[in-house]
Amino acid sequence: MALINPSILSADFARLAEEARAVEGADWLHVDVMDNHFVPNLTLGVPVVESLSKATDTPLDLHLMIEDPDRWAPQYIEAGAGSVTFHVEAAAAPVRLAREIRAKGARASMALKPATPIEPYEDLLPELDMLLIMTVEPGFGGQAFLDIMLPKIRRTRELISRHGLELALQVDGGVSAETIERCAEAGADVFVAGSAVYGADDPAKAVRDLREKAETATAAAGWGCLH
Repeated sequence: MALINPSILSADFARLAEEARAVEGADWLHVDVMDNHFVPNLTLGVPVVESLSKATDTPLDLHLMIEDPDRWAPQYIEAGAGSVTFHVEAAAAPVRLAREIRAKGARASMALKPATPIEPYEDLLPELDMLLIMTVEPGFGGQAFLDIMLPKIRRTRELISRHGLELALQVDGGVSAETIERCAEAGADVFVAGSAVYGADDPAKAVRDLREKAETATAAAGWGCLH
């Protein structure tokens, strides 16, 4: 089953509670946390996540684009995050961090920038609940999808299948009605969509349409029956 996670980075920050309710049919609500150090942008922090978690029944999927996630990740779980993604490029001890996230009751997820290969981290995969392949350079919404990431998505899906893991494979960046089928065919099953959802006249319908496209592409590709 394809999961659609609308990104509130593309929402109206003055109306976050309303914007969260506008996509209540979504599987998770993707929340980008940027610190203006790891990436050149600044978004929101623990207090906003805590308020948002109280304003919606949709579980929060936190994407930490920050330095020192080993220190900060636990605080976001306490604030209400159901899933926490840290960047392997920023983590001091990714295995220890993944285990701590899981121990605190959240899904542990690891993100890779476009230039970071998956192969060196093959042995870490059993420690994770989800892996995020960035399909743009992290830091800003609205960027164009990088087609050159499709082979990396395929290689990652092959590694997951080879090890027989129940590991979600998320893509984030430029996901839209024009690109989601290619991502699904390559092996992704969780899709972060920002402007494709919040830029639509009916965000809830956009979520449903994206999910349908992804599931059709997955069925045609056939990899979905491998796990």
